[in-house]
Amino acid sequence: MYHLKPVSFFILIAFAWMNFSCTQKEKADEHSPETSLSDLKVYDGLEVTLFASEPTLTNPTNIDIDSRGRVWVCEAYNYRSKLNPKNPVKAEGDRILILEDTDGDGKADKTKVFYQGTDVNAALGIAVLGNRVIVSCSPNVLVFTDENGDDVPDKKDILFKGIHGEQHDHGMHAFVFGPDGRLYFNFGNEGKVLLDAKGDTVVDIHGKHVMTDGKPFREGLVMRCEPDGSNVEVLAQNFRNNYEATVDPYGSLWQSDNDDDGNKGTRINFVMEQGNYGYKDYITGASWGSRRTNMEKEIPFRHWHLNDPGVVPNLLQTGAGSPTGITIYDGTLLPAVFQGQIIHSDAGPNVVRAYPVKADQAGYKADVVPILEIKKDQWFRPSDVCIAPDGSLFVADWYDPGVGGHQVGDLERGRIYRVAPPKTNYKIEPVNVSTPEGAIIALVSPNYSTRYLGWMALQKFGDQSEVALLKLWNGSNQRQRAQALWLLARLPQKGGQYLAEALKDKDENIRITALRASRQLKKDVLSTCEALQNDPSAGVRREVAIALKGNADKRAAEVWSTLALQYTGNDRWYVEALGIGEEGNEDLYFNTWKKKVKDINASASRDVVWRSRSKDAMPLMAKYIRESKGDDMLRYFRAFDFQTDPSKQNVLQSLLTSNNETIILYALKSMNAKQVKPSPALTTAINKTLTKYKGTIEFVELIKTFKLQNKASELFDLGVQYPDSASGRMAIQTLLEWNKTETIEKALKNKESSKIQPLIKALWPLMNQGKVIAMMERIIGDTTIPIDDRKLAIKTFGGPWESEDRLVELAKENKIPNDLQPAAAAVFLSAWRENIRNDGAKLLKLPDTGNGKPLASVATLVEKKGDAIKGKEVFNTYCTSCHAVNKEGVDFGPALSEIGSKLPKEGLYSAIIYPDAGVSFGYEGYQIKLKDGSQAVGIISSETEEQLEIKYMKNVQTIDQNKVESKTKMENSLMPSNLQSVMSEGQLVDLVEYLSSLKKK
Repeated sequence: MYHLKPVSFFILIAFAWMNFSCTQKEKADEHSPETSLSDLKVYDGLEVTLFASEPTLTNPTNIDIDSRGRVWVCEAYNYRSKLNPKNPVKAEGDRILILEDTDGDGKADKTKVFYQGTDVNAALGIAVLGNRVIVSCSPNVLVFTDENGDDVPDKKDILFKGIHGEQHDHGMHAFVFGPDGRLYFNFGNEGKVLLDAKGDTVVDIHGKHVMTDGKPFREGLVMRCEPDGSNVEVLAQNFRNNYEATVDPYGSLWQSDNDDDGNKGTRINFVMEQGNYGYKDYITGASWGSRRTNMEKEIPFRHWHLNDPGVVPNLLQTGAGSPTGITIYDGTLLPAVFQGQIIHSDAGPNVVRAYPVKADQAGYKADVVPILEIKKDQWFRPSDVCIAPDGSLFVADWYDPGVGGHQVGDLERGRIYRVAPPKTNYKIEPVNVSTPEGAIIALVSPNYSTRYLGWMALQKFGDQSEVALLKLWNGSNQRQRAQALWLLARLPQKGGQYLAEALKDKDENIRITALRASRQLKKDVLSTCEALQNDPSAGVRREVAIALKGNADKRAAEVWSTLALQYTGNDRWYVEALGIGEEGNEDLYFNTWKKKVKDINASASRDVVWRSRSKDAMPLMAKYIRESKGDDMLRYFRAFDFQTDPSKQNVLQSLLTSNNETIILYALKSMNAKQVKPSPALTTAINKTLTKYKGTIEFVELIKTFKLQNKASELFDLGVQYPDSASGRMAIQTLLEWNKTETIEKALKNKESSKIQPLIKALWPLMNQGKVIAMMERIIGDTTIPIDDRKLAIKTFGGPWESEDRLVELAKENKIPNDLQPAAAAVFLSAWRENIRNDGAKLLKLPDTGNGKPLASVATLVEKKGDAIKGKEVFNTYCTSCHAVNKEGVDFGPALSEIGSKLPKEGLYSAIIYPDAGVSFGYEGYQIKLKDGSQAVGIISSETEEQLEIKYMKNVQTIDQNKVESKTKMENSLMPSNLQSVMSEGQLVDLVEYLSSLKKK
């Protein structure tokens, strides 16, 4: 599967996995540990060796290494077994293993089962902190305590509970110990809520409930807390599946995030505290693909709403992938290029990389340096990376033919690799924290578990640790100086002295650390901000801006305005930091700055205005819009979408006097029709704009927004003229919402041939409605209508349950004309529900199913060589109704442009033949029951408080939330499970040959 890790991968639509594994003798060597090891390409000057493999362990999802160098492993044999009856189940539950190398040869020779139970089935995280072991396994975060050191837990407690995402890659992930003595952790966008051990919703230190209902948090979160779980703080939000977090000695937080399948948008983030990272529209919760003003031109950027004010930029976008474990390397054993840098595993492209980071204005930039790559074995699925006490790198390999989609293709294998300079023995020095000097050695270990022991001991020593800490503080290693500062700042008598010294340090990262420590220890943060407000480092000023958040003091407003005045432009990190600091006191901060700024029209000033949420920014944005040329005005109109003050409507109405028709259009689009006051000027502007943009989707949007029902006939004409366009479909849908169906009924009744086929196409997305089904029934039963139109009408019955059920009834009642039965049979064949397929097979003759022979096994099919050119023809025949390759096809299932880089042939065959074994996240089918008794089936492509957008193949249906009675997620794939039966074995082999050729260029 690709287990749990980041998740989801493009596989033909929903993707599933059979519980298959190549166990034949002739296949054994191909996937043996020795063969897969030899296939790995490692960075020059390093060597990769096998630390452990099957049968010792299988399916490792997450690892940690303790101070003794022992590797702790979460196994996930029982991954989604309940939902996939083809998977065997270990009734006793999954295991947490301890692997030990007792002779220093770099190979595990001793194995212990620390714990086994169903409550750790498919756990996604493990952290070893002294005698406590934290295991992340939605719905719980468990703490196992080994009080007597016998490697058997004596206690099991719940730290947090109620987290969603059980058996889901997007649930709770691993905890990591930070240099500040706190625990950092995250969950993906399926986590949804955090409860304490008593079952109460956790309230973070800012008084906000930790739940992702948009009030205020959305989607995936990254958090921190004290070691006992208290003082939870949400640090950032709106990620998709931020798989794991890591923190450096300065307290800077880094993590990766996974895009929706097929959009080449996976990313690495520097986590700016209190930042919004843009997976969903922050105000409405709408999907990144939903129409909005100033949409990004390229999908990988559009995916994260990067043009929206209030979205923190990405450090890196790494294209297609399924990112997993991440860590910071603070050792010296590996080459200098990796020292102090992020190391990250990405199971999708089968790679472990480092991202050397450099400061860039108020943010950062990074390069990509591969550490481990494959030559050809695509089963290498690195699920985690971890640093040992000696500085060597350990890599967990899930080892599987596929990634993501809640599926597993192999249950027999799993590996742990060690990366180090050649012929480096694995010798771990004992840790002794009984003295401050010994604790210092532990504190600066590259291993997190060892650091934890050192940190806790030094804190306990208190003032006695000062002398030992000063050796670090007065040294030349800036990262170790930062580690010392976190503890020196806690000294009861001298902590303030060391913070004051650090705030004047020559190194900007030490000054950043001092500010962060001051905030954590609740010192006089405002005075600290005043001292740093003119710092020469934009990075330091970034942290000052963030530290001001929530401070309503006029002194804070003065500091913020000073920071804003130093902004010189072209630094999105700085602008977003200003926005974060301003939150809650927008008008005070903004107007303090506005009184001081010399040139309100300068590009830097315009950026500050664009990002501000102050109501007093809106008149300035209107001014910039009037003065703008080209698309520059769109960024300001988009900024209006994030303004909530009622005065917004008046400001937008003031733009209606413009001579620029585009300005008037977007001013109208940005208005809230429920709040705007009617006026002659508004009516004139609407009418002129409708004339100008007639026939476009903007034309329909304005009619719908302002409820101009007198334009019904024009909507009808548009729907008939452009039935395949978004504007035509929306036009007809709007008429039905208004119950303005008489024009449609008349055209069908009068058999206006030029209008029948266009109407069928435009009505297709609405076949869950009884009145639309009735229209189609009249068409298919009327033999005076051309046969091609009637066949098209039959096709519209596929998808919505209401129409499929009705087609079955028509077949039972023998009301499907003979000349339409093949078309009806095709609808039944492609139905998601098995009972519809079965009933259809009994009632009508189904299409030819090939040669009638049983399909060969996957192991046999993999050996066959197909014709990729012919396979493309098969793809165009059977697959483009749901999938796209290089923008050709339908954007319904995951895009498959690089699927050959993600899955070997075994995985491709399994995804086609066994789609119901699992469903890729973001492509689950939902059954929507409406209050009027009708139903809709499809993928929820976007959801806001007001509307639900359902997508099924080409069709998109928008439903008002107040009409929804219930939403039920389907456990099966929307991809037909018998797709291979409509093609010959040769066509299937050709198809897979073509798909395997689609690789990243």
